Amino acid sequence: MEGSSEPLLDAKSKVTNQLLDFQWKLGMAVSSDSCRSLKYPYVAVMLKVADDSGQVKKKSFEMTIPQFQNFYRQFKEIAAVIETV
Repeated sequence: MEGSSEPLLDAKSKVTNQLLDFQWKLGMAVSSDSCRSLKYPYVAVMLKVADDSGQVKKKSFEMTIPQFQNFYRQFKEIAAVIETV
């Protein structure tokens, strides 16, 4: 990841979480308390993750369409690397 300050995993790294479920849905924000009309699309992502002790946690977040497209592109790059291992 260019420009990222996060450390990259190497072959010796220990993975401590496991992705159990990944769901997403496309939504359209039509109004809020502060705006009468928003009308912008977004992607809601819901994850189910197990930590190394087996405890399952649910996490959710929203992204703009460009953010989701970048997220998807990064997952494709990860999948390509995993296939070479």
